[in-house]
Amino acid sequence: MAKIKPSKGAPYARILGVGGYRPTRVVPNEVILEKIDSSDEWIRSRSGIETRHWAGPEETVAAMAIEASGKAIADAGIDAGQIGAVVVSTVSHFSQTPAIATEIADKLGTAKAAAFDISAGCAGFGYGLTLAKGMVVEGSAEHVLVIGVERLSDLTDLEDRATAFLFGDGAGAVVVGPSQEPAIGPTVWGSEGDKAATIKQTVPWDRFRIGDLTQLPVDSDGNIKFPAITQEGQAVFRWAVFEMAKVAQQALDAAGITADDLDVFIPHQANVRIIDSMVKTLKLPEHVTVARDIRTTGNTSAASIPLAMERLLATGEAKSGDTALVIGFGAGLVYAATVVTLP
Repeated sequence: MAKIKPSKGAPYARILGVGGYRPTRVVPNEVILEKIDSSDEWIRSRSGIETRHWAGPEETVAAMAIEASGKAIADAGIDAGQIGAVVVSTVSHFSQTPAIATEIADKLGTAKAAAFDISAGCAGFGYGLTLAKGMVVEGSAEHVLVIGVERLSDLTDLEDRATAFLFGDGAGAVVVGPSQEPAIGPTVWGSEGDKAATIKQTVPWDRFRIGDLTQLPVDSDGNIKFPAITQEGQAVFRWAVFEMAKVAQQALDAAGITADDLDVFIPHQANVRIIDSMVKTLKLPEHVTVARDIRTTGNTSAASIPLAMERLLATGEAKSGDTALVIGFGAGLVYAATVVTLP
């Protein structure tokens, strides 16, 4: 029997560079209030969100991803030709095929890099990071570009009081490459599909093929609504607060560190109250910098962690070499948490 030659990559992997892109249009809560019966005070108290960014016609999923990726590649000190794989996490690229990753890889100028999309909602960045680490260590790619990008304004029902104020658009990207020491810890990830209905698309795409249009939701003017993201807010809040703190602790344990060893905490930017509750449950020391990018960026799903990471480094609130706990959680329900060394 023939023996297969074992693959050989780097001993470890690390994040080498990070980049972000936020659309130019800044949308305050007052714009959201044009369609729902609420108040600026209510939105801020419930979510912490003051403004969010919405993409214009030219700020497509691909365009935003390319902007963020270019910054990450430059920050990593490499060129696009050294990227061996491109992993894009998104739920808002509306062409079923081909994967948007292939267009991004081509326009960035990679040397025919492997390219594919994943759909893991707000945990998508953590899933992509885990895949990238595996590729670098296994040897199938020396450098992997991981992108989280969303145009959630396209999937927002502005008449839904529970979700209209939540979502924003943007892209975040990191380059993962070889390391001589551990810099991305073990990933604690999983899914709870029995809770899938708590965050979901209002109607599936194939509903539009059915002749009876009365099966589709309509807006206040009687027009057929485009599919949107909806959620059971209280159920999601309870799950995130009570279950994700446990997952975050498991990630710390898997990395062999304690909360006292942390410099930075970068949770998915879903809700400030969720973030604050996790900080309290994990008993994070005061010296730990906590990302609260949601205040001015909103919930950008797969893009939220890399965008928050990029902002913390850009503002100096975090620095290169800091130890950070990152955790993403959302539709599925899915989750992923790990400890990383910041680039």
